[in-house]
Amino acid sequence: MEFRHLGRSGLIVSEISYGNWLTHGSQVEEDAALACVRAALDEGITTFDTADVYAGTRAETVLGKALAGERREGLEIFTKVYWPTGPGKNDRGLSRKHILESIDGSLRRLGTDHVDLYQAHRYDYDTPLEETMTAFADVVRSGKALYIGVSEWRAEEIRAAAKLAAELRVPLVSNQPQYNAIWRVIESEVVPTCEDLGLSQIVFSPIAQGVLTGKYKVGQQPPAGSRATDEKGGKDMISRWMRDEVLSRVAQLEPLAAEAGLSLAQLAVAWVLQNPNVASAIVGASRPEQVRDNVKAAGVTLDKGLLAKIDEILDPVIERDPARTQSPASRP
Repeated sequence: MEFRHLGRSGLIVSEISYGNWLTHGSQVEEDAALACVRAALDEGITTFDTADVYAGTRAETVLGKALAGERREGLEIFTKVYWPTGPGKNDRGLSRKHILESIDGSLRRLGTDHVDLYQAHRYDYDTPLEETMTAFADVVRSGKALYIGVSEWRAEEIRAAAKLAAELRVPLVSNQPQYNAIWRVIESEVVPTCEDLGLSQIVFSPIAQGVLTGKYKVGQQPPAGSRATDEKGGKDMISRWMRDEVLSRVAQLEPLAAEAGLSLAQLAVAWVLQNPNVASAIVGASRPEQVRDNVKAAGVTLDKGLLAKIDEILDPVIERDPARTQSPASRP
C-alpha cells in the first residue's frame, strides 16, 4: 500500500480507502461485510469511509463492529452528515442542531470517541454557511473530529467554506467527489480550486459502479447479482452508463490494461490516482477478492502514452460539464 497526505495537512491516508456505501447493512450480509474489511486491513488499507445515511445508519454500525479491536491510532475513520437519518424536519441538512446531534450518533454506532474526518455530505442551501462551519468548528474543538471535509461541493462553495474555516482556525482538508475516467466534472473548476486552497480529493466510484471493470457487455444481460441488477445496489445510478456506446468503448480498454499488466478495474483505480490532487480512491466490495484486486492499483504509474490512448478511446462518452457537480445523478 502507498500513502499520501490529505491536502496540506499532516494527516496521511492510504491511496486506496475502503468505503461501504452500497454494501454494508444492505447489499451484502454482515459476515461478508466483515470479511471485506478484514481483507482491506490485511492488504494495508488504513482509511475507511462511511456515512450516517448509508443503509439507514446500519453501515456505520457494521463498520464499527468490523474495526473493533483494531489499534485506533492506526486507522483513519471518515463519516458524513447531511442526508435524512430520521423522520423529523431537523433530521437532515447542515444546521447546527443536526450536525451536533449527528456526530454523537455516528460515534456511538462506530464505537469510537472521534472520527478523523467529518464531512458535509452535500451543500445545504437552506442553512447559512456560517452556521454550518461554526458547528463543524465546535465538533473539532470538542475532539469529536480531527479534520473536516465536504462532498460534491462546487468550486465557489468550497472557496467560501475555506475562507470561513481559516477564520475559525479549523482544518478543512478535503472534498469527496465522484470521479473516474468517464466522469470528470471536477477537473476544470473543483480541482484547480482545491489545489489553490490546499485540499485533496477523496474520490468515490473510481470504477463507475463496475462499468469500468468490463463485466457489462454490449448485447448481453448484466451478470446475475451484479450492481446493475440489484435494486438496493445503485441500479438507478449505474443505468446512465449502461449504454452500448459506453460499454463498447470500455471494452476497447482491455488490451491497454493487459499491456500495463492490470485488470480493467485496476486500470480504472490507477487512473484516478494519476491525478496529483487525489489523495485516495474509495473502493467498495461485496467479496474479499474484489478488495485484493483493487489494492493492486496502489503505487502504479501509468505512462503518458497510455493515458492519451485512454482519453482517445473514451472521449465521446466522457462527462466534463462542471455544472453536473452535485447534480441529481450524484447520489449519496
